[in-house]
Amino acid sequence: MLEVAQSGLRTAADVVRSSPVQRAKNGIRYAAVGETLLPAEELERLLGAAPHAVANALADQAFFFVPLALTTQEDGELRVSESYSESLGDIASCHRNYDAGSSRYVFISTRLTPDKFSVAFELFINVAHAFADRVGISPDFSELVWRQALANVPGETSMDAYEARRQALSARAGSGSSPEQKIDERAKTEFLSAAFSDALAIYMLSLALDLEYFELRERDYPLLAPKALAERLRKMAELFPPNPGYEFAIRYRRRGDR
Repeated sequence: MLEVAQSGLRTAADVVRSSPVQRAKNGIRYAAVGETLLPAEELERLLGAAPHAVANALADQAFFFVPLALTTQEDGELRVSESYSESLGDIASCHRNYDAGSSRYVFISTRLTPDKFSVAFELFINVAHAFADRVGISPDFSELVWRQALANVPGETSMDAYEARRQALSARAGSGSSPEQKIDERAKTEFLSAAFSDALAIYMLSLALDLEYFELRERDYPLLAPKALAERLRKMAELFPPNPGYEFAIRYRRRGDR
């Protein structure tokens, strides 16, 4: 722990006090601190992908992009490193939350992985969860997703959604009940919330980057069938139209295409 103590780590409170917060064109508040390796124009492009209706719900939140955010073992306090080191990278987290009064700050580590995709997804999943917590989830989206679940569409968009969906429907397994019976309602609510946040995050990611769907593949659960995800993303585009300068499109790759 000697290197950690001597590495010039700054407290989250100090970073918030001393860092000028900017606003993206859609109103999202953010700051870049230290050697993030994120060019300003790329960061602005990522942030601008959040539709205005989503960004407007996050007035009390700001996103701080830093090389590394970590919680030290000595006192459990959130600290920031303005540069990268391998030893600090081993104990850093993809993101850390920090609350100060009525404001919430999300510190996103940009140097844990070398690709922009990972940083973008970390940003958008935090944006999506914050929006769902504040505004709730769309009844139209919930109806679509639950219909897919009852139809046994394979796969899901995250481990949380996969496990909650399995739990919600587990009571129906082997029963002769109707589709509206034998449902774990608490797990159903958790599933719908997770699926909504996942879909909103993937939708924003697709607006900001040229997204290849199978980049989202995880080993711990089967990925949602592409057709089912396309239905969810089209619903997101209907609920939250892209901002000017961003385009939503789904392109299916033909067999043999590269």
